[in-house]
Amino acid sequence: MRIQRIYAALATASMDRAEHFYTRLFEREPDDRPMDGLIQWRGIAGANIQIFYDKEHAGSGRLTVVVPKIDEVRKTLEKMGLKLTGELEGDYGRIAQLADPDGNRITLAEPPSRSFNS
Repeated sequence: MRIQRIYAALATASMDRAEHFYTRLFEREPDDRPMDGLIQWRGIAGANIQIFYDKEHAGSGRLTVVVPKIDEVRKTLEKMGLKLTGELEGDYGRIAQLADPDGNRITLAEPPSRSFNS
């Protein structure tokens, strides 16, 4: 099997609300609208994200975003009126979470400052 791309997909009950949220989060408009009830962003740090209308499954998705410094991201999110919760630190870095308007959980992960390859 030859794979060209992979998309992570999250369900929403409101396309308008989800588009507004993810446009602010990704700091750009969606790249395309391939069909009714589907918007997508391509090349977000090498990943592709789809948001699709599915009221029944909205809020049950998960997305992990690796960031260099959670503290810097926190400041940006606070300016957007968003708050990080569930912060944890372990041997493999730090995590914190936020939810989109539907309740889909977005985990921010900051890699450890030391390398585990040594």
